[in-house]
Amino acid sequence: MTLVRSKIIGCGSYLPENILTNDDLAARMDTSDEWIQKRTGIRQRHIAADDEKTSDLAVNAARDALDHAGLEAGDIDLIVVATTTPDETFPATATTVQRKLDIGAGFAFDVQAVCAGFVYGLAVADSMLKTGHGKRALVIGAETFTRILDWEDRGTAVLFGDGAGAVILEAYDAEGAPEDRGVLSTHLHSDGTEHDILYVDGGPSGTGTVGHVRMAGKEVYKHAVTKLSAVVDEALAANDLSAADVDWLVPHQANRRIIDAMGDRLKLDPSKVVVTVDRHANTSAASIPLALCEAVRDGRIKQGDLVLMEGIGGGLAWGAALVRF
Repeated sequence: MTLVRSKIIGCGSYLPENILTNDDLAARMDTSDEWIQKRTGIRQRHIAADDEKTSDLAVNAARDALDHAGLEAGDIDLIVVATTTPDETFPATATTVQRKLDIGAGFAFDVQAVCAGFVYGLAVADSMLKTGHGKRALVIGAETFTRILDWEDRGTAVLFGDGAGAVILEAYDAEGAPEDRGVLSTHLHSDGTEHDILYVDGGPSGTGTVGHVRMAGKEVYKHAVTKLSAVVDEALAANDLSAADVDWLVPHQANRRIIDAMGDRLKLDPSKVVVTVDRHANTSAASIPLALCEAVRDGRIKQGDLVLMEGIGGGLAWGAALVRF
């Protein structure tokens, strides 16, 4: 039986031009650069322009990924967009991206797992390519998250930013291949009983409003460390690997303390942990692909490297992926 695996052949990113610093926030609410950096590690975040939609950010990241892979838009069979901030209630933002890229074939849909969304999207696309649903997939994490913030709530308003990251997966016959490259495994979990510690208090069938992010920060931190530790162990065990085999940790960029805790647990040198939270803040589903793309494009992540990605978000939903580049 043929062993089909999907590998990452390109990545792209997009960050809006407008930058909002901690000092900018301090001018409009009771906070300070020192307070924000001490608790989160964040110095600034990017904010989408008024006329920029989530699909616009996604398309820019997609085009960058296509250019990096040396492909045309028509080479893509499947588009998966992970987002919590779609352009519209329907259709899927992915179909809007498909239209804007002028792709008239294949299929496209969204996944919604908040900050774990990219790992979920990667898992879905990988599974579909393995089962013959196309040759290449474009997986995008894109958010205009600042549009669901309550700017009077300093506990959440300082944490988030906007952006988009994308990867292109390509299916290949891994049977007898000289290198064990590609998505080795993905691991997904959720626990709906923890809904109330991180959610948005709106929705079309609930309040009829968009709503704002509500979060119990200490509870989220506690669950993040324990649940991410467990899913990382699960991913390594599934592949008969240990933490010592990991070349790079690309975590969800939520909070520097959580990132450091995971790096310490894996006993990774800090230089092997990709960190962008200081410049991007938490971009939800976009944070992992933005960080991944930065490390690939600047040459840190090289062919043959074992990369561990993990993230947790509202739901609670969390997951991890192991990828050999």
